[in-house]
Amino acid sequence: MLRHEFQPGRLVAGAVITLAGVTYAGDAGGAWETPWFAAFPLMVGGLCLAAVAGMLGRGIRRRGARREGRGEG
Repeated sequence: MLRHEFQPGRLVAGAVITLAGVTYAGDAGGAWETPWFAAFPLMVGGLCLAAVAGMLGRGIRRRGARREGRGEG
């Protein structure tokens, strides 16, 4: 049994924030060159994907709750 429900939007948001951190850590370590403005499209795109994933996940959970007769979840 899971301790909490799976939330795909938070997973996507965390992955994108981690990717942005790794991108700038690689730049700081001298592994590659990252422009200063690279975080904006990365974060905006990632947070939009996280929002879509969260809405889809909620819609799937609500549909499953209605089928089981538990009401809105």
